[in-house]
Amino acid sequence: MNEEPNCNKVEDVVGCHVEDPLTFWAQNTAKNQELIKLSCTLAEVCPQSNSISGIPDWSKIYGGQFSEDKCWYRCKVQKVINDEKCLVTYIDYGNKEILNRSQIVELPMSLQFPNVAKRYRLWGLQIPPDQDVTQFDQGRKFLGSLIFEKGIRVHHKVTYQDGTIYAQAEFDNVNIGEEMAKKGYAERYVPSSNLSSCEEKRMDNGPLMARSIKSPIPLWGHRPNPSVFSKTKGRHSGRMTLDSRTEHPSGNHAAFPNLGSNVSLEKIKQDQKLIEENEKLKLEKEVLLGNYKKLELEVEQAALKLQQEKEKSMKSLEQLENSLQTYIGTKMKTLASKVEVLKEVRQAEVSFHFGDDLLDAVKVVTEGCLAMPSSLNDLEKIWVEYNLAQEKIHSCQNVDEGKDLIARRNEVRQKLYNAVEVFVLEVDELSLSQRLITLEQLSGSLEAAYGEAKEVPDSSEIFKQFYDWKHGKQEEFNCIRTGTDASLQILVVWFSNIIKVFDPTAEVSLCSEEIVGNVDEILEKIELNVGKELEVSLVEQEDADKEIILSTYNQVQQKIHSEEKLIKIVLSKYGSSIEFKQQTGEWLNESPNVDHLLSIKKTLKSLKAQLRWKLVEKSNLEESDEVSESEISKVKDEIIGLRDDIFQKIYREQEEYEKLNNLVQNLFPELPLLHPEAGILKYMNSSGLLTLSLERDLLDTHPMKKLSSKRPLVCSQVDGQKVLLKAYPIDVETEAKIIKRAARYHRAWKEAKEESGLLPLKFLFLCKSDPLAYLIIPYYPEASLSVIQSSAPLTSEEVLKVMKGVACGLHTLHKANIVHGALHQNNVFALNREQGIVGDFDFTKSVNQRASMNSMVVGGMNLIAPELRLGQPASPSSDLYAYGCLFLWLCAQNEKIETNEDGVPEVDKLHLDDGVKSLLSSLICSRNSVTAEQVLRAKCFLLLKVTVSPGSEKGSPCEEEKEHEEKPQPYDEKAKIEEADPNQ
Repeated sequence: MNEEPNCNKVEDVVGCHVEDPLTFWAQNTAKNQELIKLSCTLAEVCPQSNSISGIPDWSKIYGGQFSEDKCWYRCKVQKVINDEKCLVTYIDYGNKEILNRSQIVELPMSLQFPNVAKRYRLWGLQIPPDQDVTQFDQGRKFLGSLIFEKGIRVHHKVTYQDGTIYAQAEFDNVNIGEEMAKKGYAERYVPSSNLSSCEEKRMDNGPLMARSIKSPIPLWGHRPNPSVFSKTKGRHSGRMTLDSRTEHPSGNHAAFPNLGSNVSLEKIKQDQKLIEENEKLKLEKEVLLGNYKKLELEVEQAALKLQQEKEKSMKSLEQLENSLQTYIGTKMKTLASKVEVLKEVRQAEVSFHFGDDLLDAVKVVTEGCLAMPSSLNDLEKIWVEYNLAQEKIHSCQNVDEGKDLIARRNEVRQKLYNAVEVFVLEVDELSLSQRLITLEQLSGSLEAAYGEAKEVPDSSEIFKQFYDWKHGKQEEFNCIRTGTDASLQILVVWFSNIIKVFDPTAEVSLCSEEIVGNVDEILEKIELNVGKELEVSLVEQEDADKEIILSTYNQVQQKIHSEEKLIKIVLSKYGSSIEFKQQTGEWLNESPNVDHLLSIKKTLKSLKAQLRWKLVEKSNLEESDEVSESEISKVKDEIIGLRDDIFQKIYREQEEYEKLNNLVQNLFPELPLLHPEAGILKYMNSSGLLTLSLERDLLDTHPMKKLSSKRPLVCSQVDGQKVLLKAYPIDVETEAKIIKRAARYHRAWKEAKEESGLLPLKFLFLCKSDPLAYLIIPYYPEASLSVIQSSAPLTSEEVLKVMKGVACGLHTLHKANIVHGALHQNNVFALNREQGIVGDFDFTKSVNQRASMNSMVVGGMNLIAPELRLGQPASPSSDLYAYGCLFLWLCAQNEKIETNEDGVPEVDKLHLDDGVKSLLSSLICSRNSVTAEQVLRAKCFLLLKVTVSPGSEKGSPCEEEKEHEEKPQPYDEKAKIEEADPNQ
């Protein structure tokens, strides 16, 4: 230690390098100008050198601070020594580094410069002896963050022989030494007078210092271009390393010693070898230190785990001691709660009931099983014989042969009647209805308990196996219950005896030790028995038990369904037998006749003759010169009365035809053969639509010129209702087709009548004087969609009501395998603006001929489906396409309906209700096999309630209970009227 006169000197320096948590290098700020001058001189020596963009890391090269606006050059000095060119990459005045001889060049005196940076050590501190490597490195980094490239004020305290200056350092009123001590990277130290002790403490930290010197903190990492220096150094300095032993005697740390130095190459090699060995020892030390830390951590974890186990054991022991203190009380409380549950189970009869319901069901299906009635087989045989006899009569065309067949049929009918009586009496004694109700209830309760049954082979072994299993389980349960009762009784006796032991006033004759001694055994046995009974009573059965129960359940359900099927067959045959007995009872000894029908026909002829005379009389009176208005009025009233009488008789005639039709269908197929004059077959073939007693001349008709663009139409009145007479020209071939097609339509209407959604057909008759067939239908003036939309368009709610009725009409037709083919705005009617019905079609044309009509255009849309335009036949799908277009036309209001290149309307571009738009898209665009029945279930219709005003003739087709929630707005646009028959 050297005491200097300027030991209390204060100077401003800039930190540039850190060796350990207490030692750093710094340069006086006054040296900056000298360094800049040196750099300029170096640049002049090598003017051909390339410029370095940015600011190189000259702080490590010179240990100095440079301004950022200078342009620096990489120094490249060349000097020939022994014909060998040597390059100087950088000049170092602060770092310790060993260079190979070939990398050292002797600088001229003009370029030699004394050391700039000095070595400083924080005064009054020392590195803690127990500091590890990680903490050592962290201390160096922390010290570097405090001094690197910062202006520091240092107060010199003392200077050692190696040039190290012990000083107090401050930065912005922050004592750097105090900060290092606070962080724990250094500790307070008062130096003694013994220099050797100081040196010993210094040498104790040798390995750590060596490591710090070997791995200096990369303080230049944040600079703009740190790669320039690193690349240059890596390329030219090769094996350069650091060693604390290569200090210059003067205190300088020379990177480029002079060629005249006494240091030999052999000494350098030995030092290098020592450094390498030192590095290996350091690595081994780090590995051993890491293993030590790992083992130390494992020991700590094992100790922690041991402590946790110890605490757990102590806690368990404490709980055990506490439980032992309250053992009897806890035991009795637990046992009492179990016995309480057992009482509830027994009171609720929850004991062993696995399969009890199945046991009762097996008894029901085996003991009370219905057997096939013995008379049913005989009845079936005679019934087949009777149907065969009826079929022969129906196909017979010869009257004489038919009489023989009728006689044979009557004999068989008598036998059948007798067999029916026997069968009915036998069935009446069976109580089939009650048995069917019992089976249905039993099946429903079992299905609710066990789920859906599966098909299993019919086997009587299943029931036997179930009986054995049930009997074994019942015995086991009874044994368990007996054991429970016995053990509880023992406890009751023990309590009665123990009272005597603990009663000081009682005379105890029993040995107290024997009475008290076996209480644990008694309690354990009771707990075991009670637990077994509760387990059997409450716990679910095992897989084997479940399999037996399910097999029995499936077999029971199969028996029930088989018996139900048999009962339904017997009941069906019983019902038909009762009906046959009622129908045949009055015709056993006599046959029906058509006298009443012929009498009605005779009366009709007389009335028609009277009407004709009155019509002639009326005509004569009107043509007479002396016109009497009273007489003419009287004759007109008589004509009206005769017409009403004629229609009343026609209705009576139809009723008589219907009775005869039922007799022909059920009992007497021979009536058309025996009475051809009655015309029964014509009535049957037309489904009651064809009327032979009507004539055109008998009706008071008026021409309908506005509606006669396609065929002549006349209007008349029947029973106070206006009707239209549609005339069809016919010949022998077309007459049968018209009658057949009209009859199919009429049958479809008769299935639901007012709720069918179809326009009814009242009468069909043939003209005697002309080859014409007349169809009488109701006349609804101004009720077609074309007329309504042209005058007062339907509102949104009215559109839904009307189109729901139209969908119902299409559903009725399609269900009867009838394709309309000509659905358009002129044959769809909106009665009272609420009830939609589908009008009839031209019965002279086939469905494909009707579908090819050119008038099927509305709102710019072609109602003919795209597949029909390609030549495919009409189908229910093509009807629904036309229906969808009409629906869209009604909903579009004043919006323009655009079509694609195929003529299909583009629904998505219109502003419609989501439910309606979805339905229209499926009807028009997607065409994904939508049916009329599915249309009726559309969401927009389900929320609708259709009501009919009191004046309406027809009911509401397919009426729903719910009302439409929104109040729709009326349409603004009126549709154009197409000149066509509104009923076509």
